[in-house]
Amino acid sequence: MVHYRTAGEVQAEFLALRRVLDHAGRALGCAFTSADEFEAEVIRVRREQGALPPLRPRRMPWLMAVLLAAALASALFLL
Repeated sequence: MVHYRTAGEVQAEFLALRRVLDHAGRALGCAFTSADEFEAEVIRVRREQGALPPLRPRRMPWLMAVLLAAALASALFLL
């Protein structure tokens, strides 16, 4: 037997479907504001798991000291 739906039933089903779709859209939302944040988190997690080597200490202060000493030595040499 064929069941014809009333306009109220169709509207109720439509609203229920819309709520489900809205909920699904929120569930797919990303917790990160940019791709850079996401990639940084992936790298951090992989380092914690041991898949990537740990960070090496930066050598910038040592390099700046060497360059400053070289500049002072060349300045003294020119005097």
